[in-house]
Amino acid sequence: MLYNFNSYFRIRKPHKYFAFLHFHTCVCGNSGQFNGQEVSYYFLNNPLACIGLVAYYSSFLSRTSFASSRGQPAGKGEIDDTDDGYGRFRQMGSWDNGDRQDSSFDKFDEAKEFEDDDDEEEVGEDGNDDDGDDFMVLNTLNRNGEQREGIGRVELDEDEIRHPLVREICRLIELRSAWNPKLEGELRHLLRSLKPRQVCAVLRSQADERVALKLFYWADRQWRYRHDPIVYYTMLEVLSKTKLCQGARRVLRLMARRGIVRRPEAFGYVMVSYGRAGKLRNAMQVLTLMQRAGVDPDLSICNTAINVLVKGNKLEKALRFLARMQLVEITPNVVTYNSLIKGYCDLHRIDDAIELIAEMPLKGCYPDKVSYYTVMGFLCKEKRVKEVRELMDKMVKDSKLIPDQVTYNTLIHMLSRHGHGDEALEFLREAEERGFRVDKVGYSAIVHSFCKAGRTDIAKELVNEMFIKGCFPDVVTYTAVLNGFCLVGKVDKAKEMLKQMYKNGCKPNTVSYTALLHGLCQSGKSSEAREMMNVSEEEWWTPNAITYGVVMHGLRREGKLSEACDIVREMIRKSFFPTSVEINLLIQSLCREGKMDEAKKFMQECLNKGCAVNVVNFTTLIHGYCQKDDLEAALSLLDDMYLNNKHPDVVTYTTVIDALGKKGRIEEATEFTMKMLKKGLDPTPVTYRTVIHRYCQMGRVEDLLKLLEKMLSRHSSRTVYNQVIEKLCSFGNLEEADKLLGKVLRTASRIDAKTCHILMESYLSKGIPLSAYKVACRMFNRNLIPDLKLCEKVSKRLMLEGKCEEADRLMIRFVERGHISPQCQEHLGS
Repeated sequence: MLYNFNSYFRIRKPHKYFAFLHFHTCVCGNSGQFNGQEVSYYFLNNPLACIGLVAYYSSFLSRTSFASSRGQPAGKGEIDDTDDGYGRFRQMGSWDNGDRQDSSFDKFDEAKEFEDDDDEEEVGEDGNDDDGDDFMVLNTLNRNGEQREGIGRVELDEDEIRHPLVREICRLIELRSAWNPKLEGELRHLLRSLKPRQVCAVLRSQADERVALKLFYWADRQWRYRHDPIVYYTMLEVLSKTKLCQGARRVLRLMARRGIVRRPEAFGYVMVSYGRAGKLRNAMQVLTLMQRAGVDPDLSICNTAINVLVKGNKLEKALRFLARMQLVEITPNVVTYNSLIKGYCDLHRIDDAIELIAEMPLKGCYPDKVSYYTVMGFLCKEKRVKEVRELMDKMVKDSKLIPDQVTYNTLIHMLSRHGHGDEALEFLREAEERGFRVDKVGYSAIVHSFCKAGRTDIAKELVNEMFIKGCFPDVVTYTAVLNGFCLVGKVDKAKEMLKQMYKNGCKPNTVSYTALLHGLCQSGKSSEAREMMNVSEEEWWTPNAITYGVVMHGLRREGKLSEACDIVREMIRKSFFPTSVEINLLIQSLCREGKMDEAKKFMQECLNKGCAVNVVNFTTLIHGYCQKDDLEAALSLLDDMYLNNKHPDVVTYTTVIDALGKKGRIEEATEFTMKMLKKGLDPTPVTYRTVIHRYCQMGRVEDLLKLLEKMLSRHSSRTVYNQVIEKLCSFGNLEEADKLLGKVLRTASRIDAKTCHILMESYLSKGIPLSAYKVACRMFNRNLIPDLKLCEKVSKRLMLEGKCEEADRLMIRFVERGHISPQCQEHLGS
């Protein structure tokens, strides 16, 4: 043993070798014999210099004995020179300067990256979609091998979840942002007192799965603590519900390092996580990892693979995988077929799904109710309600599955969700006739469906019927009816419903009051809604962010902007932050009323309170200043954006460029345009129109063309020069427009023809028909046919000016192309 330990340090850790020799000489002497007195003396005088080595030496012995008990060669795989091995050495006890304790505290919020040099654990990046190699793994299945018992999902009871130790650890984790060594010491002490199932309860109790993963890593690095196998499986199960596929893969690697038996369930969890992240290729390569780890695939992992492929819209691959399963004698079960049925339905191939249900008995697997429920749900979604009844009859006739209360509840909810209240009510009556008692949840679903359709009378009758049958409605049922009355504008009846709730012993909640306040605001009674919210404490209900938003929008629509701002301030005081959309709507309303200073003050208050003020809010305010011709305030606000780390977008720049162009400050507008391009912002069609309009208005055509070339190098636009010509025509600058005609006629499209027509009409309105004639000739030369009626006007104006030859030539061009007959041409000439 001493030889192994000595060789390890001398060869692989030479910088620790001399420390070990010093320790060994003091403890054992030059003779190499153990000297207890010298050990005691050395420990008393040099405690920190030895504790790390002693801890590692003791752990080395314990791991070797543990390996021997498992029938493995002593020391095999237990000492390595990877970072993880060195980390284990450091983590077995306090390091010379207490570095282990501090490092674990500092790195709790950084998930440890477990590097792996073993090629068998590598999963490649998404490449091509050829998954044949991954499916071939099934061919290596050892059908004669012994099937090991799997670790199922760890079911935790309520006592374990609410155990004082579990709750205290969860409390300490919530304080991790303010951690200190004392708090970490408490957590470390509590961790060692937890049973494995309680550790699982702590991991599942975390709202953020990333925190659970960090806690898992942190606990694994603690001295005198080792994760139980069920903790690994629980961690993988938690990660399988997220897209944290890399974390799941590292946990799987860690299981191999710690000697934990990896069963198909563990690989299945990793596969599901890859599937959620959209990495289907990587998910299928998990099968290859199983093969290299010596784990035979079973039916559960095959079902997982098919489910992952189906959710990734790879139904054809799932069917090929099913065929490969059957070749290696893994018999699919009803779960397998249900996944495929869902895949068919997701692709709107419902007929194929029904056909698969019919074929299942021939394949030795009978469909269950889930098979039928899946198809029924999609039939409801596609409004094929009649087929739902037919499928239900087929379920009874072919599969001998008798509809029960679950069947009817499922149908009622599916039909109600998709707006088929009448059909849902029919199934409710049928269920009651068969002796099944539909609960208030089923009734509430139907009531909600009728209320959404505005059929509040039927909904109210159903509520009364519930009382007669002893199925008392709850707050959800009442709120659905109350909201239905508000949707159809019957606010008074909604108020009566609220009073009836109190009479029947059902206390309205925040959702109930919010629905009523929304109805009041929609009816133009925002002030009344505001008063109701003011007395919320007396009525024992608490407004939430949605409640405040409803009242704020109501006041804003009625023009009561000051009160709306007060609502937002009250929201912020109660820690409800308005969204950037709500802030923008209020700023927009204030700007529309010309209350610029109030709008700026409001936005600044939101910024100071930490609200989500974004570039759109700044741009709205800048646009308001520009509309008020206060350009200096707009430019000052643009500078404030940089100070608040809000970067202007193309809309912001376009707004400023338009305002500068309007004031005739073309040079500054050019400067801002170039600044926008240098920041990598592509001009939009609005930007092009704005620049073209302002430059043409000022007659700066040459500057415009230079600027357009730079803009087009960033983002091309086919109609830019068409817009320039049309804008020049509108400002009467026909000479410059004619110069650009060559750029337009390069493409010879319908848009170009329209531009030419605008230029021709402009020439006619200026009394220059000869120039219009020349434009028409250039169109003919580019195989563009001018508008005949417009050319007739040009021809008549030419004849009036004595240019009969040009007039005849223009009409002849139409005759040559077969657009008018020679007789018509003679008639026009006469």
